[in-house]
Amino acid sequence: MEKLLEMKNITKRFPGVTALSGVNLDLEKGEILALLGENGAGKSTLMKILSGAYVPDEGEIYLENEKLEPRNPGEMIEKGIAVMYQELNYLDDLSIAENIFLGNLPIKMGRVNYKKLYADTQELLSIVGLKHDPKTEVSNLSIAEKQMMEIAKVLSKKNKVLVMDEPTSALNEVETQTLFKLLRELVRDGISIVFISHKMDELFEISNRIEVLRDGKYIGTVDTAKTNVNELVTMMVGRTIGDMYPKEEIKHGKTIMSVQDLTGTDVHGVSFEVKEGEIVGLFGLMGSGRTEIVETIFGKHQVLGGSVMVDGKQVLMKNPQDAIEAKIAYVPRERKKDGLVLSASVKENMTYAYLKKMRKGIGLDTSREREMVREWIDRLSIKTPDMETPVDSLSGGNQQKVVIAKWMLDQPRVLILNEPTRGVDVGAKVEIYKMMEDLCKMGIGIVMISSEMPEIMGIADRILVVHEGKIAGECTRNEFSQEKLMFLAIGGE
Repeated sequence: MEKLLEMKNITKRFPGVTALSGVNLDLEKGEILALLGENGAGKSTLMKILSGAYVPDEGEIYLENEKLEPRNPGEMIEKGIAVMYQELNYLDDLSIAENIFLGNLPIKMGRVNYKKLYADTQELLSIVGLKHDPKTEVSNLSIAEKQMMEIAKVLSKKNKVLVMDEPTSALNEVETQTLFKLLRELVRDGISIVFISHKMDELFEISNRIEVLRDGKYIGTVDTAKTNVNELVTMMVGRTIGDMYPKEEIKHGKTIMSVQDLTGTDVHGVSFEVKEGEIVGLFGLMGSGRTEIVETIFGKHQVLGGSVMVDGKQVLMKNPQDAIEAKIAYVPRERKKDGLVLSASVKENMTYAYLKKMRKGIGLDTSREREMVREWIDRLSIKTPDMETPVDSLSGGNQQKVVIAKWMLDQPRVLILNEPTRGVDVGAKVEIYKMMEDLCKMGIGIVMISSEMPEIMGIADRILVVHEGKIAGECTRNEFSQEKLMFLAIGGE
């Protein structure tokens, strides 16, 4: 195949750290190259150099054999290189057409030529399969539709290279397959794609080759059809992970939480129990009602019937504060949006909900605050330079641990984890699984939602399968099978 892009011996240093050291990347015309590595491996830094956001300290970039020396993103966009970050870049209060052609609106006689704008937009929307009027305000689109709009924006600029950073993180299976169909069509038209994802099954489905980075260094590139998960994990972490799910046998204690005939919006007569030291998994397809069940237990949605008991006492879940006082903790799916204040420090994120309990006279017992934060940084092995470090500078796995540590300061009895390993790399996933087991050893009961079937089968003691807001069935560890879980998830009886 024809080589389109080359990045040679790319090195980038920041104060006190070398983020990239002699990294190479080559991209062939009309291929999908997956870029894989743990959080902190250097993927984002490499792509920011490719986008023009960072200037490399050493190394060279060639596009179609032309040496590029970018000083800003605008120059790389002009050359035909587009980067779609995980956090999509759009303006909600503008139309689809205005978002796609922002900065490049067609002008006629000093005014925007709306007739051409809407016609050109409609042509692009037909290509990406987005069935909306170009005049539609973007606030009315789903996340998947906004993703397609961003791709239409790329197509409007005749780009040669498209970089996609975790593009399926907010998509369901149907939406993901729609995106993959479009990417294959783009590749057939000669566009080359760099695809960043932590989801191994996606990389095997969509990519031609996989490049692995580790600790800012280039480890190697392999043909997707000739590799396997074990080889990639070994390349990523520098060691073999013999058992992704380090499940120990932990003796379960008494029942902590009992849910009986719980009914609410999209929740219909749900009953189950959680014991001390037990991990109860909730599995179901997108829209099955898993999140609605746990958010109703946590008081985020109105309880219309049934009861929740914690340590034998009924809890009236009128709001999340009632659940918190009952020692129920909830780690949401969207940690950046709902679980963290990204600009605040690790310490502030862990303690801001408990400052009233840390008063000393008219002030704050800062030594006790720091002692508690240090304890949970150590217990959960949170990798951070210090507790004053802004949480948005941490990796995804460590951010997740900060959210969990925030709840641990209040000593919960039940911990609800909604997609606890979403968007974190393989090594961080294993650390989170081990952390969950350590919490179970402390007598905490865990309810875990996961869309990844191997994960929930590997770590849960029991799995409750949810379908249309009901518990469709229950499996113990010796009954787990992918076929049985999927059969129940689609409503089989």
